[in-house]
Amino acid sequence: MGRLKVNLCGIELSNPVIPASGTFGFGYEFAELYDINELGTFSFKGTTKDPRFGNPTPRIAECYSGMINAVGLQNPGVEKVISEELPKLKACFNKPVMANVSGFSIEDYAYTCEKLDKEEQVGWLEVNVSCPNVHGGGMSFGTSPEAAAEVTKAVKKVTTKPVIIKLSPNVTDIVSIAKACEEAGADGISLINTLLGMRINLKTRQTIIANKMGGFSGPAIFPVAVRMVYQVAKAVNIPVVGMGGVSTAEDVIEMMLAGATAVEIGAANLVNPYVCRDIIRDLPGVMDKYKIKNLNEIIGGVK
Repeated sequence: MGRLKVNLCGIELSNPVIPASGTFGFGYEFAELYDINELGTFSFKGTTKDPRFGNPTPRIAECYSGMINAVGLQNPGVEKVISEELPKLKACFNKPVMANVSGFSIEDYAYTCEKLDKEEQVGWLEVNVSCPNVHGGGMSFGTSPEAAAEVTKAVKKVTTKPVIIKLSPNVTDIVSIAKACEEAGADGISLINTLLGMRINLKTRQTIIANKMGGFSGPAIFPVAVRMVYQVAKAVNIPVVGMGGVSTAEDVIEMMLAGATAVEIGAANLVNPYVCRDIIRDLPGVMDKYKIKNLNEIIGGVK
């Protein structure tokens, strides 16, 4: 299956398919269903410096062709991720894993990334800058080029492994933010995170999610994701990881044509836990259909 191999920031993947953070836990839950070593890698559950219980319930709302979630980064904190979650993962996954990191201050990001960077199993640090900046009025770090660059610089100072900055689509100019991250030393960019959405219960006239708003994901956001991946991939000289509404092997090909080196699958895992495995198995047939000999030949190949 050499025709499926890609290279992400200097690390070879057997294929470009990566379950996205927050939809695949710490991997070992899915290992009960199939051999997760079939995956290129996966991005584990968003990890913060301190434990987080998350947002109040209800946290999920159904939508046409998608869903809204406001889980609120529920996780046991970086110390327990290292001492409890990674050893369980090591028992069932023998490839480098992508560590997804969130924070509420630059110091948070640096602390958590420095800890995870030392773990042998961690291949990449995927830094989610969609979190509210508690020292900046609650606005997301990812909404301004300057703030995103600050996080990137702080993380790069304390790490040795590739740093991939995960960007929010809830901005007016995604390209300027991506370029600022590249200039600050980012090794890659991943996008898009969820769009901001809301649903209202007509009977109660209350928002369905206790948090009022949440992250909108699923097939409905795919065209937005393809557009943003295309724009960013054209503007930067570092690898792009594309995501947002991907649910088929054809979607993976489309993302790669737009400029993605690898592709993450998120909400689809919650509908079909076997979806990533199935996409990997479907890819050779889809490649044959479109006369693609090797996936590397199509990255950024849209005409």
